[in-house]
Amino acid sequence: MTSFSASTRAEAVVLADQQDIWDTLVDPVLMARLTPFLRNITADGDHWLWEMTGLNVLGLKVAPAFTERMALTEPNRIEFHHDPPAGRTEKAGVEGWYSLSPTEGGTELVTQLEISLDLPLPKASGRAVRATMRKVIETMGDRFSQRLLEHLGAEQRSA
Repeated sequence: MTSFSASTRAEAVVLADQQDIWDTLVDPVLMARLTPFLRNITADGDHWLWEMTGLNVLGLKVAPAFTERMALTEPNRIEFHHDPPAGRTEKAGVEGWYSLSPTEGGTELVTQLEISLDLPLPKASGRAVRATMRKVIETMGDRFSQRLLEHLGAEQRSA
């Protein structure tokens, strides 16, 4: 197994109330519905198990599941850290955060993620795997943003 990772950062002003955005981001059922390539989120206290649908990475079909410890500081910050249960090895994980702050006419929403994935591929395939991961992350981000705005009945403007 070789570990690969890719990261992203996004920033926008969402023309919606901060509390409405917060309520959406901390609802595992809504997050599963709004997030592309995500089948389900099972919340158990501050641990959420994220189960992805099948993704194609250089001809390999992968459907990662990973456990995140959620640290919620209402209504400003959501942090998540890969934290699998004792004795269980997970081949994927995410480290990152959402930051929400009120701004004129809406809420500034900033997110940063780093996704790691262990795959049975040679290290030499790293450039291609990371490019594929970045494309998936970009697609997920774009579709999530669109779905979030639709859910909120809101628009966004560049931050």
